[in-house]
Amino acid sequence: MHSGQCQVNFGATILDAEGLRLTAAEKAFFRQADPFGFILFARNIDSPEQVRALCAEMREAVGREAIITIDQEGGRVQRLRAPHWREWLPALDHVTAAGDQAASAMYLRFRIIAAELHALGIDSNCAPLADIAGPQTHPFLHNRCYGTDAPRVAAMARACADGLLDGGVLPVLKHIPGHGRATADSHLDLPRVTASVNDLRASDFAPFAALHDLPMAMTAHLVYEALDDLPATLSPRVMQVIRDEIGYDGLIMTDDISMKALKGDLGQISRDALAAGCDVVLLCNGTLDARRAVAEASGLMSDRAQSRAERALVARRTPETVDIAALDAQLEALLDGRPHG
Repeated sequence: MHSGQCQVNFGATILDAEGLRLTAAEKAFFRQADPFGFILFARNIDSPEQVRALCAEMREAVGREAIITIDQEGGRVQRLRAPHWREWLPALDHVTAAGDQAASAMYLRFRIIAAELHALGIDSNCAPLADIAGPQTHPFLHNRCYGTDAPRVAAMARACADGLLDGGVLPVLKHIPGHGRATADSHLDLPRVTASVNDLRASDFAPFAALHDLPMAMTAHLVYEALDDLPATLSPRVMQVIRDEIGYDGLIMTDDISMKALKGDLGQISRDALAAGCDVVLLCNGTLDARRAVAEASGLMSDRAQSRAERALVARRTPETVDIAALDAQLEALLDGRPHG
């Protein structure tokens, strides 16, 4: 059922779990819903052995090597933490400390992160960010960004993506088509951006266009008033810009649809996001009943989304063996002896 020529399209969802191991009810639900993939949070993380076991249970439930992703940016946004895993500087601090060697430092940072993830069975990371930091960027995002101009952000994001891919981990480019102008936290409110289309094209959209070849991307929950009054995740017009102007033809997942930026019934939000042109719906921090409702509303991937999903899966590489201690030493040298965490 899950392999070969008889493959039924995946469920158009990426879902999470409540705890450190799957409950019997979760196993049964995942078997039935067959989500494209899974996402892990801090509540799912205890020890390396436990994380490996949870990843194995998730894949066993759907009967295939499903994508398992996580937010491991470094700084405030990292689910794997000491004592088992490295702590990292916020990305903007890391880039600033590395100066002219920032691209090499970002590559090493994410090659090391990829090694930590891959050892656990996690084969995707919700990074890089191609958002541009500006003077008004909300603090929830500002120091997670890689720079303040499009060329530098694109170069840093490319280095990050290369480090992840070389480590056997699929990058998820975010937050397409650009979250840097948001002055509100989309976890709590719906940001509105008033910039002109020409300004957006010249800056915000440019790093995403430079990275249009990456296999997966995540939407931004904000309104671009010059394009539409709907949040980007739910806007056919913004999705058309992403596909046609930015040139992105990889798999597009929503940002978490339970964030407060989006209002209303989760099932309806799911249907609207897919109708707008997203390929897969990401739901985090929902009850089992909420996950059931979203899975039912989302149904199976469209054929086009399925094709993009299969292209993303093919992009997973078997990493070459590397000496992580040597990479750590190289990175510390680039940072002039400063620890990276």
